Amino acid sequence: MSEIPENDNLPVQEPPAATPSNPQAQQRQRASQLAQALRAELRKAVIGQSAVIDDVLTALIAGGHVLVEGVPGLGKTLLVRALARCFGGEFARIQFTPDLMPSDVTGHAVYDMQSEQFKLRKGPVFTNLLLADEINRAPAKTQAALLEVMQERQVTLEGRALPVQLPFMVLATMNPIEQEGTYPLPEAELDRFMLKLRMDYPQQDEELNMVRQVTRSAKADMLEVSPLRTLLQAKDVLALQKIASDLPLDDQVLDYAVRLARATRSWPGLAMGAGPRASIALVRGARARALLRGGDFVVPDDIKSCALAVLRHRVRLAPELDIEGLSVDQVLQQLLDQVPAPRL
Repeated sequence: MSEIPENDNLPVQEPPAATPSNPQAQQRQRASQLAQALRAELRKAVIGQSAVIDDVLTALIAGGHVLVEGVPGLGKTLLVRALARCFGGEFARIQFTPDLMPSDVTGHAVYDMQSEQFKLRKGPVFTNLLLADEINRAPAKTQAALLEVMQERQVTLEGRALPVQLPFMVLATMNPIEQEGTYPLPEAELDRFMLKLRMDYPQQDEELNMVRQVTRSAKADMLEVSPLRTLLQAKDVLALQKIASDLPLDDQVLDYAVRLARATRSWPGLAMGAGPRASIALVRGARARALLRGGDFVVPDDIKSCALAVLRHRVRLAPELDIEGLSVDQVLQQLLDQVPAPRL
């Protein structure tokens, strides 16, 4: 694994001391330090979005995809560019527009005049990190071009199944559905995103700091990502994912994750509940959270801390609560408060 860079900006929570006879604990400690160093580096570029940064790192370590929603100008694209800057693997970006075709995403066959044969031209999905910028600006048929690769890590072109290189992660940004010129994402695609994050306006002191930095930058209204260091390569991400997947998980914690997902299916105020993918995402996300905080095992709070991001796009609010002005997050928070967590 890459050498862990020094971090002078943030206090790093010390993981439990590892004994020389416990190499697995030492490996977990190094992985946790690397993840925390990456978090500190991202915070240099993306100001005032600490919770969103943690959630993106959670998805990266858990091997999931992320959908980030927020009004324009909050730094959604900046966050993905900053992550790509800190990552030594391949990065590609697709700007979704109403005239974008599915073949512009996955690739297509072109006729080569010299060989008089068709050749496959791979699309931008053949990468490690894929930024699907403003994904809801394109109609459903183009959005659906990502369905296969998000679930199966492969693309079928001209009858051939072509695998994408690992790790593979889709980071999609979207404007709120109420904005003009946007299309709702199909439920099947929403379900493939492990987390849906909401990026909100920064606090006053954070916005003050942001404006101060941006106005010093030579690039108009953009924060620079070029000073960020490359901290990890593709093999390091795969190693982080493997270490996180091996973290111990008590059966009571596993049961708690499943109970939370199942509770959404009969909860008053929810017209549609979450499917089994939610239970899986809760457990994977909790393991990543535990690694990120330097823990040796998963606790119920790790499940609870990523529950809103896992569930909010997988449930649908009942019409009567929608009319009353209640949000999905408020109903889910009530569910989290009332479903008993195990005491370990």
